Formats: sequence, C-alpha cells, structure tokens
Amino acid sequence: MQMMYSGTILDQLTPHARVATAIAPFAAAIIMRIAFGRNVLTRWMLTIATSWFAINVMLAPYSASMRQDILDFVAMLR
Repeated sequence: MQMMYSGTILDQLTPHARVATAIAPFAAAIIMRIAFGRNVLTRWMLTIATSWFAINVMLAPYSASMRQDILDFVAMLR
C-alpha cells in the first residue's frame, strides 16, 4: 500500500491555483470584515487567514525540496 502525501495534491495544481489557495481565505476574511464590521469572529478569521497566507508565501520555495527530504528520510528508515 502506497502512502499518499498531501503535497502530491498540491503539486498537481497550477501556479495560479496555488496562489488562489493562499489568497482566497485572506480575501474572504477582508470581505467579511467590511460586510460585518469589526467583531470577534472577523478578527479571528482575519488573523487565521493572514497566518495561512504568510505560511504559504514563506514555505512555497521550499515545499518541493522539503517534501523530497522527508520522503528520503522515510525511505532510509525502512
């Protein structure tokens, strides 16, 4: 049985789709903030969406090589 890593799904996305997965939650949180005003829910959503965006942007250049390193490490343990 072959293990499927979540990174393989992301590898199949186009670069535009990868950018959309990073920006969409952030844009949705901002739109909700404008629509519903400043409240606890919109603050949390904006905080989580901003963190998601930052993590995606910072880890994007390293994701393929990091995933390969993990797969190599797992192969060494077998």
